[in-house]
Amino acid sequence: MSELLTYETIDTYPPVDFSSETETKGALEVLKWAYDTYKDDIVYACSFGIEGIVLIDLISKIKKDAQIVFLDTDVHFNETYELIEKVKKRYPDLQIEMKKPAITLEEQAAQYGDELWLSNPNKCCEIRKVIPLNEVLSEPVAWISGLRREQSESRKNTQYLNKDNKFKSIKVCPLIHWTWKDVWRYAHKNSLDYNILHDKGYPSIGCRTCTQPAINMDDLRSGRWTGKGKTECGLHLQ
Repeated sequence: MSELLTYETIDTYPPVDFSSETETKGALEVLKWAYDTYKDDIVYACSFGIEGIVLIDLISKIKKDAQIVFLDTDVHFNETYELIEKVKKRYPDLQIEMKKPAITLEEQAAQYGDELWLSNPNKCCEIRKVIPLNEVLSEPVAWISGLRREQSESRKNTQYLNKDNKFKSIKVCPLIHWTWKDVWRYAHKNSLDYNILHDKGYPSIGCRTCTQPAINMDDLRSGRWTGKGKTECGLHLQ
């Protein structure tokens, strides 16, 4: 078929089927299809959590110079920045972009008050994550995400290929069938570097201002925005 699978064509595009019964539960097959289909017109938005580290390793097997973007909010843990430097050394050909918001923390405080993440975390995420990613995705046809169905109730229906109404894009999610154990089994088997905060009770790692150790290990995101009635930064809410 000559027509490309895009946000505009996905509703009429014939289904693209992948088997979850492969060694990587479909992940490598989905990634190979994505890079064969979109070439350089796809970007991986990586948070550098353990799922991100696994995806980077899988992506490197298919496209060594893939474009990776990290939404650098300026309030990430030092451990996260240290990990990114290790990843750059291990995969020197990857094109890793540190995407910053349009305004600094000081400018944000002047406009909205100090510690906006406490008074209005949704606005803070919008400024420092959602808007920057929207800028990143203004050109690529598709983007890759490390979402897994097991992670939360809001993610349980995620497909390999998704119509992303927020960013008017195709969101590719290769790890939807992976369990928490699958992720760690792969990381250890391949001796991958990972954020040491994972060893300190942080299964999900975001900004240091809004991330605590998980209060319930049956809910891997229970340490995010604790007490704020918030479970997502907004990147994956349609």
